[in-house]
Amino acid sequence: MWQVADPPGSADQGATMSWLSNLAEARSRAGTQKGDPWRDTVEEFVRGKEMVSTASLLDLLGMPKTTGNARHLAKIMKALGFVPIKSRRLMPGGFRDTVARGWTRPFKPHRRPEGETVSPSHPHTAPQ
Repeated sequence: MWQVADPPGSADQGATMSWLSNLAEARSRAGTQKGDPWRDTVEEFVRGKEMVSTASLLDLLGMPKTTGNARHLAKIMKALGFVPIKSRRLMPGGFRDTVARGWTRPFKPHRRPEGETVSPSHPHTAPQ
């Protein structure tokens, strides 16, 4: 039913210590690696672009279109300042079959000059 813990200095403690030392070594190696291998390629590809699809980025990287790869790419794109989009485009036959997922740079909101109204037909609109 109940097991008694092994006394200090037993063989199990040595196995635990070697596991902990392996874990510490792996963490130190991970800290010295130079970041994500996809980031440089993606950053260079999206430079100067306003929008890009997830499928085209995965094709560029030569990776299969899987959920895991899309999530990995999402971390990179968010770090680069892009926001996710889902676009439903009309097919030539008139059916809304195609859903494209991708990324776009955020649009800055238009700020009206102080005292300007929304339009002449709304003269009492408070300015932003």
